[in-house]
Amino acid sequence: MVRALKRQLLILSVCSLNIACASIEPWVQPYERENLADPIMSVNRNPVASAYTHHAFGAREGSRGADGGAGGGCGCN
Repeated sequence: MVRALKRQLLILSVCSLNIACASIEPWVQPYERENLADPIMSVNRNPVASAYTHHAFGAREGSRGADGGAGGGCGCN
């Protein structure tokens, strides 16, 4: 019983290692990328409101730019 379990575990691990060595293909093919560049795929739905929000955030934090980073402009984080 233990020997059969060890054998199954060995076969499973060999199969897993073979799958891990397979070539990685991109999920999005080059001819499909134009669909992702469509304006409907944009993160912000209202660019005017987004620009105002970023302006208000910069005024509140006392800094400009670096919207993607963590922390504020005062350096107290």
